Order: sequence, then structure tokens, then C-alpha cells
Amino acid sequence: MSQSDLPAAEDEGVARTTRLRTDVSHSARIWNYWLGGKDHYPVDEEVGDQILGFVPALPRSAVADRGFLSRAVRHLAGEVGIRQFLDIGTGLPTADNTHEVAQRVAPSSRIVYADNDPLVLTHAHALLTSTPEGATDYIEADVRDPETILRGAARTLDLDRPVAITMLGIINFVMDTDEAVSIVHRLLDAVPSGSHLVISHPTTEVDGEAMTQAVEYWNSQGSAPMTLRSRDDLTRLFDRVELLEPGIVSCSRWRPEVSDTKDGAPVEVTHFAGVGRKP
Repeated sequence: MSQSDLPAAEDEGVARTTRLRTDVSHSARIWNYWLGGKDHYPVDEEVGDQILGFVPALPRSAVADRGFLSRAVRHLAGEVGIRQFLDIGTGLPTADNTHEVAQRVAPSSRIVYADNDPLVLTHAHALLTSTPEGATDYIEADVRDPETILRGAARTLDLDRPVAITMLGIINFVMDTDEAVSIVHRLLDAVPSGSHLVISHPTTEVDGEAMTQAVEYWNSQGSAPMTLRSRDDLTRLFDRVELLEPGIVSCSRWRPEVSDTKDGAPVEVTHFAGVGRKP
């Protein structure tokens, strides 16, 4: 799919509608609900509210995760000079999507989004906007299938030049940590030195007991199961890159600018994040 080749076939639309489950909650739609968006259904509000019963501060995590994405992409496009971004686990479009942040800094930036959510597909036109100098594309693919992602990305990105691989709130849906590490390794193997890895992930490091209960409830609802990981587990995901300062920290504490503060420091949230450079 290219910017000018948006899916318009009626049978494709029917297929997406068939795949779209409005009776089962979906993480991207719940995230959208917590961010104050409109792209969710009553089941997402119901499950989202139930989860907030365990961890009332989760909307703060959603906002902090989005802020981390903006700061990380702005740093990579600006100070580092990255001009190619592969955003895996795109989620629903909100303000300051990856291409908007990157192309605001460098209009020639090229961005490829990858997701397997049919609702995200219906919003592909919003993700596929681009500056005239740059480009965007969208791949329908699962994070567990890095080969398909890389083949699709190569249509728009030059994988012989540095790429920023962003994986926000997606690798937590790969339940086995060894498999998650293997997926990250395969993606990094396909890009050259100077490429960067950006990951955010729900953890047990903040409100661990409540988060564990919330995830157990989520996994009992019939939606795609997810897992929490410790700081040590997250460190394994970055074992082939050089972590940028300040390392693996709460999303709100990765190079904060203006944020919710407590005693002069950003309030920790349940999602941790890091950015690393492939040597």
C-alpha cells in the first residue's frame, strides 16, 4: 500500500468489518478511551473502567507513554538525524503520531506503520498523510511475524541506512520473553549500525501487585493476552543496543520536558521505556 493507493475495495471493507469485534475489548481502543479519544465501544469503556478499579492512575500512563513517543522521535529526528522510522504496534491515530512528529522536525522523514488491528486499518488514511518531501506507508502484520514486517517496510525504507524501530506497548503481547527477545533481535539484524530501538512496556516496577491483578483481569476477558515484565526482563530486550541516558525508566522520566510532577520530579507511571543505539 502506498500513500496514493489507499484500500477502497468494497470486499476489503467487508472483511475488515467482519474481523472487527465490538463484543470483545481491545487494548488499542481502551488506550484510546483513556486518552479521551472517540474510537472505542461500550465494551472497551466497561473493561477500561474495571481495570481502573485496580490501577486508577493508568490514564496517566497512557498520556506519559504518548509523551515519551513524541520526545524520543523528536530526539532521533533532530539531534541524531534519523530519517526513517518503523513503528510497530501503531495503535489508533491520536495527536502527534510518529510521522507528524518526525516530519515536523525533518519533512523528508519516511515512516512505515505496522499493526494487525482491523480498526487501525480503517484509520489508515489518517496515518498515511505525509509531507511532499517524505513518505508514509502502512503494513498489516503481526509483531510475531518480523519477516513480513521487514519485507513490507523495505518498500518505503532503505534498510541499508539507519532506521528507528519503535515498539510502544506491543512486545508485551508476546508472552514468552525468549520469543520477545528473538523478535527484537531479528528486527535489529535487518538494520545497520546507527539504527535505534525504542520500546515502552507495562511493568511490575510500579504498583506491581495492582498491575498484576489488572492484567489477570484483562487476560480473563477473552482479548489478546498480555504480560508484565520486570526491569531485568526489559534489559534483555535492549541487550544488542547501547542504551541512551537515562536508561530504562518510567516513561514520564525519559528526558522529561513539561510533565506532571511531584516534589519537583516527574511522577512514575506503570509503563517503563528506553531508547538504544545499535553499535
